[in-house]
Amino acid sequence: MTTIIPERRPEWLRIKAPKGENYQNLKTLMRGQSLHTVCEEARCPNIGECWSHKTATFMILGSVCTRSCGFCAVDTGRPLGLDWEEPKRVAEAVQQMGLRYAVVTSVNRDELKDGGAGVFASTIRWIKRLNPECKVEVLTPDFKGVREALQVVIDAKPAVFNHNVETIPRLYRTVRPQAVYERSLQVLKWSKEMNPAIATKSGFMLGLGETTDEVLQVMRDMREHDVDILTIGQYLRPSFKHLPIQRYVPREEFEALKIEGQKMGFRHVASGPFVRSSYHAHEQADDATREQA
Repeated sequence: MTTIIPERRPEWLRIKAPKGENYQNLKTLMRGQSLHTVCEEARCPNIGECWSHKTATFMILGSVCTRSCGFCAVDTGRPLGLDWEEPKRVAEAVQQMGLRYAVVTSVNRDELKDGGAGVFASTIRWIKRLNPECKVEVLTPDFKGVREALQVVIDAKPAVFNHNVETIPRLYRTVRPQAVYERSLQVLKWSKEMNPAIATKSGFMLGLGETTDEVLQVMRDMREHDVDILTIGQYLRPSFKHLPIQRYVPREEFEALKIEGQKMGFRHVASGPFVRSSYHAHEQADDATREQA
């Protein structure tokens, strides 16, 4: 029988409530452009820090997901139709914010033939058109393993292609019930084959019941599928409707995994309790690019 730990967080895992002028201005900008951010929808613990520095991760294709992952705070249901003006609005927001690095992610849109790949590609191109100096990172769904859909995104030439495996294979049935571990790895491998110049990135959470051996095997699997950048963070339960936290992982374990990842050959490893896919994403990309040069 699984023992569920109390929900009270350690002192070192507590964060300050978001505030400040930049935070408020960015929130107003997002609402004015009818845009969504994964920062808000997924209740990211870093929203205060990132927004105060005028960085954000845009979430396209609506705010309703067709999947029901056990860790995610994004609403599940039947999405509305596509908004083909959204890519331009995202690019305009990037322009108003003066970003030199933009991250674009989305909900899953499994009801679409291309999984939303066309909107991703359009968003990348609009950002580049209005912001020639801005690099674009995408964090995409698995597109149900449709290679042609992935090709559409890669052809738009993002600087970084990110797709998260999220957890170890044994926990997929409860954590990612509509996903397939091997399919996620294949998508990452394909992206590198389609354009070797694009850095690949993936990540997972700790604290869901995984063992150290299982985590190390996932890391080895990622390297075997040509993943360049690795992110590892602590799972933080969005609400009592979501999967319980099995344990809070000590900082020392995160540091040990970072060292192991560096030994395995990842170009950059970000490992810590508050690490998320897009946290300090520009720094991760810069490190990976320097290693490739």
